[in-house]
Amino acid sequence: FSPRYKQMLGYAEHEFENSAEGWSKRIHPDDAAGVMTTLQPYLDGKAGAASVEFRMLCKDGSWQWTLGRGKVIERDASGKATRMIGTNADITERKRLEEQVRQLAYFDPLTKLPNRRMLGDRLSQTMALSKRSGRYAAVMVLDLDNFKPLNDKHGHLVGDMLLVEAASRLLHCVRAVDTVARFGGDEFVVVLSELDVDKAESSAQAQLIAEKILASLSAPYVMTLRKEGGTDMTIKHHCSASIGVVLFVNHKTPHEDILR
Repeated sequence: FSPRYKQMLGYAEHEFENSAEGWSKRIHPDDAAGVMTTLQPYLDGKAGAASVEFRMLCKDGSWQWTLGRGKVIERDASGKATRMIGTNADITERKRLEEQVRQLAYFDPLTKLPNRRMLGDRLSQTMALSKRSGRYAAVMVLDLDNFKPLNDKHGHLVGDMLLVEAASRLLHCVRAVDTVARFGGDEFVVVLSELDVDKAESSAQAQLIAEKILASLSAPYVMTLRKEGGTDMTIKHHCSASIGVVLFVNHKTPHEDILR
């Protein structure tokens, strides 16, 4: 490996072994299998020049996104690859920008929850899963009561602080397999997946979560606003919620119908 490549990852010349193992052991565990699967056709002589993106471990413990390009230039008598040449480029900044674009496209910038577009994808996935498993799922549409007076009295900055807190409370009320999305304004959507095959039991589960959400959102909100001059103003606000719930299983119509 070239000295420049080792420097790019933060290693001195002697700290990075000149072997395939020295390279492969530094590939991120989540990327390793995919990298090897991608490279195999090239190693087997079934394809020409390889190109693959993956993360490499830097000396300081961070992970650097790398674009690796290469081709086999030597083989032994049996056809086994013995030597490759190629380049490795640092694409960390490009990946950061791609993630930034993805966040803007699919997530609400204020609460960091999925937006309408991402909600549509998640709901479609939940519908497909329900069709395969025969388990019920549920959609909750909820909006915050008494939210507008807070905005009118203290401004949108304080209103935004309450929305962020409400989003955090919602996430703590559901499971990892469920989805919480911001639908717009003070309106949120919760998608509960994989409930039960029995409708009554699924209904009871959904009601339990809805009641948990109502209790959580009804707790007082305490926000601290920094005023001009450096003084802090504490604002306490009570804001309950209204929730509509629908159960579905093996649903064949568009997800917009369920939301409607």
